[in-house]
Amino acid sequence: MMAFSAFFIKELKPKKNKAVIVGLFGDLGSGKTTFVQSVAKVLKIENHITSPTFVIQKRYGVGLHGFDFKNLIHIDAYRLGSGKELLTLGWEEIVNDSKNIIFIEWPEKVADILIMDIEKIYFKFINEETREISYEKTR
Repeated sequence: MMAFSAFFIKELKPKKNKAVIVGLFGDLGSGKTTFVQSVAKVLKIENHITSPTFVIQKRYGVGLHGFDFKNLIHIDAYRLGSGKELLTLGWEEIVNDSKNIIFIEWPEKVADILIMDIEKIYFKFINEETREISYEKTR
């Protein structure tokens, strides 16, 4: 997971006036939160990363010097009925800041407000120690 996380982060480039949004697709237990934890380690984020299932959204400052992004936003949309519910959490502000990288678990739940060119990572549970990860680069 760490190797893929490091590769993925190295490949990301900021957009001109928008945050980069990464949709994390997969069943419960397939590795979505573990991936965000690995990304946080690569980015030198010192906070312990946990799933934002009940608070919906968490923001972390990036500690990696020279990295183009300043904030990692972790969203768990599992309990949401539509993207409109993200609007009350400041969605417009975070998505319009090119210094933000946003990871959304269960992006299909908020597809109505997502831009078309989000990055997509698919997770599949194979067994307790193995996950299959595929990446769809949209840019």
